[in-house]
Parts: sequence; C-alpha cells; structure tokens
Amino acid sequence: MIKRRIGASPRERGSMSGQTCPDIFELNDGNFAVIGTDATATLDGALPSDAGRADYERIVVITRETLIRAKADIPDA
Repeated sequence: MIKRRIGASPRERGSMSGQTCPDIFELNDGNFAVIGTDATATLDGALPSDAGRADYERIVVITRETLIRAKADIPDA
C-alpha cells in the first residue's frame, strides 16, 4: 500500500529515534498519507468557510521542514 516516502526521513531531519516524527508517504493508488500531530480540536473552528471536514477526517499538522524537504519528491501530475 505504501509506495514510497516523500522527502527526508525523520532521522535525516534530526529525529533522534527516527520513529515519532511527521512523515509523508505516496500510496500505490497515487494518494498520499501523512503522519502528523492531530490538531482537529484546535483548528476545526478556524477552517475557512469554504472548507469542510467529515467526521472520519482529522486535521493534522506537520512541520514546515517536513513539507519543504518533501517538495522535490512530490510529482507535478
């Protein structure tokens, strides 16, 4: 199901354990999976009026560095 990691591994980004940090993965079906901190309770009420979240969805936060270091690996199409 997981095709590949997108960007640098947590260890490459300075995690001592390499196991408990934000991460981004491309899935075999072309979708992406994100490991991040659940911020649903904090950010749900701050979503713009044209954004929505289903009950089964969560708002997760990843570090800026995680996304920036993944940018080169994210396909254009």
